Amino acid sequence: MTPPGRAVTPARGRPAGPTGSVVARALGILDAFGPDRPALTLSELARHAGVPLSTAHRLVGDLGGWGALERDETGRYRIGLRMWELGALAPRGQALRETALPFLEDLSHVTRENVQLAVREGTELVFVERLAGSGAVPVHTRVGGRFGLTATGVGLVLLAHAPPELQEEVLAGHVERYTPFTVTDPARLRRMLADVRRDGFSVSDRQVTDDALSVGAPVQDAQGRVVAAVSLVVRRGSAAPRALAPLVRTTARGIGRALTD
Repeated sequence: MTPPGRAVTPARGRPAGPTGSVVARALGILDAFGPDRPALTLSELARHAGVPLSTAHRLVGDLGGWGALERDETGRYRIGLRMWELGALAPRGQALRETALPFLEDLSHVTRENVQLAVREGTELVFVERLAGSGAVPVHTRVGGRFGLTATGVGLVLLAHAPPELQEEVLAGHVERYTPFTVTDPARLRRMLADVRRDGFSVSDRQVTDDALSVGAPVQDAQGRVVAAVSLVVRRGSAAPRALAPLVRTTARGIGRALTD
């Protein structure tokens, strides 16, 4: 979930610069794009990637020839379809999504609410799937979008089951505030994470938008490791979190069993 007007962007490295390797500079060009920058001019690409305009021109030509970039009718560059094809081969996201989709669809059909599936990557989460319920509260997540681990239902689940040193790294860093209800105090967040581990589900109450409540649950593999999280996002006040938790936990357990079959 993302508040209107706030972009969800990945944690990006520093620009490759003019002295980086060709591969690093090409990745810098691709890294310039984001949800808030879906189309860029050549000069904008050069600036965001930290490379000279002549270098950007050469790299864009190579990337465009391969299909990683496409040029639209305005002359701006966008991510090309070849990148989508390549990304679809990522086993952690694609295999998980295909296995989980029937369970997510069942949950969405029963509740007519928003259903989300996410995995952790470092100190962020990546949304692998999202199903929008008919008439449900608006959410602003997208498949492939990233978010911090401290505010959303899926994020709290993934953080609660992350290694202790990663939890401390996240809690010691900057915790983004999205609404007046966003929890940013490390001590309170630690108590919330302990509750998630004890109860088997998370509750994010108006932490990202002031009209939404999210209940999340962990997806575990055969060894009991948490490999993903599922959440149900509803309009606050429409249902009690503890009434939603069994539905979300059942979905998560179903996905976990299917992954081990």
